[in-house]
Amino acid sequence: MRRYISKEQKIEETRRFFQKVYGWMFLGLIISGLTAYITYLNPVIYRFILFNFYIFLGLLFLEVAFVFGLVFLYKRISPNTAIFLFLIYSFVTGLTLSVIFLVYTIDSISLTFFIAASMFGLMSIYGFYTKTDLTGIGHVLIMGLFGIVIASFSNLFLMNEELDYVVSFVGVIVFTGLTAYDTQKIKKRNIFGNEGTPEDIKESIIGALDLYLDFVNLFLKLLRFTGKKR
Repeated sequence: MRRYISKEQKIEETRRFFQKVYGWMFLGLIISGLTAYITYLNPVIYRFILFNFYIFLGLLFLEVAFVFGLVFLYKRISPNTAIFLFLIYSFVTGLTLSVIFLVYTIDSISLTFFIAASMFGLMSIYGFYTKTDLTGIGHVLIMGLFGIVIASFSNLFLMNEELDYVVSFVGVIVFTGLTAYDTQKIKKRNIFGNEGTPEDIKESIIGALDLYLDFVNLFLKLLRFTGKKR
């Protein structure tokens, strides 16, 4: 017989679930940030990674592979494997993010991080509490995301600055909206009564990955406008 769960219990369980989601997300951001900064402080490492086009491109493809691996395989892998993949992904992302310290000043990076965090926080709160179903607009934003990915990949070879600005502008809109949409999606995806199970852990990792991607991409798109170059 299915156990009855009161409204108060659902609220508390949802709160604890999001604590895990945000906890994993913040851990991923810390790993990425520290990795990026440490890489920047070691010229031998960043020259090997950032000044070799094929190495850098390989790391970008590795990031994509980790994301797809987690998204499509998380139901079949163990919680420890999901955690490992997420943390390694955060590390690899940090290696590629180190380029921002070579291009932009520390002050402008810090300011942009604060702006991105504020926008992310407000939209995540909206997505959590709104009664409006964001599924429809979420699908539109996902289509926009695919367009951004294709345009960004093409521009790796075209090196068109005007296209880069357009992609960044659209990206700010898309990832701002996706933050609210993904937060609502994560809230709906939480299975009540599942707390503490392997599935619960993996769901929190996938939720953290979604929000991590939203935040990092929002930050990078904003940096294109607010970052002060060295």
